Amino acid sequence: MSGLVWLDGRIGPLDEARIDPGDRGFLLGDGIFETMRVVNGHPPLIELHLDRLAEGARLLRLSPPHRRELCQAITETIAANRLRDGALRLTLTRGPGPRGLLPPEETQETVLIATFPSTPTLPAVNLHISRQIRHGDTILSRVKTLNYLPSILARMEAQDAGADDALLLNQAGRLACASAATLVALRGDRLVTPPLSDGALPGIGRRRLLASGLCIEQEVARDLPDVRAAWLLNALSLRVVRSVGHRQFSPDRDWTARIRQCAHPA
Repeated sequence: MSGLVWLDGRIGPLDEARIDPGDRGFLLGDGIFETMRVVNGHPPLIELHLDRLAEGARLLRLSPPHRRELCQAITETIAANRLRDGALRLTLTRGPGPRGLLPPEETQETVLIATFPSTPTLPAVNLHISRQIRHGDTILSRVKTLNYLPSILARMEAQDAGADDALLLNQAGRLACASAATLVALRGDRLVTPPLSDGALPGIGRRRLLASGLCIEQEVARDLPDVRAAWLLNALSLRVVRSVGHRQFSPDRDWTARIRQCAHPA
């Protein structure tokens, strides 16, 4: 995390930033977040990220700041950190409240914006099938909430199995997504990705692939039948899948370039 953060209307040093101990995001995971790529000092897909943030806030009955204010805060935070290429995370919580589950009638949401330097290109991954379940019939599978425990446990399971990451199944035993990424698979000459109803998160790169016509939604069984290549895609990276369990896949450089060009524009 870079040295300066934007917290509730003010940019200041990271080591001086303070979150209320009664903040519901800290105590209960009551909040959402967005992670964005920064390219040449600008997040190229900011409007799509703010659309998803607004939809998540609506579903969870949160009140985010006005979009123009968020855009200005993001611009100021990137400039303050002199960030050219890297990442930015916007976190929105319901703010502080009394003890208990119900929020107060009047809330004061907490907004935190932090930036991160760019990281090296990530290598191909070996995947493990997790015991954690994605429930596609709940709204929480479609919102980037602050509670990532299933994904954390899935990633720990993968590490214990000697893998790099994990794939999560839905309640019907079909593949939904990875711990923090969309699954994209090449079936014949067609890219496919699990539908939202199977527990997939509505990723921004995923949305662009579908809108472009490069990819379609299709159920994916856990043994990935007829799949000859696969990738993990999120806002920050595209990773080639080397294996899922004992199943090996061959890299496809042409499709990798096409996916990256569509999902990660400059």
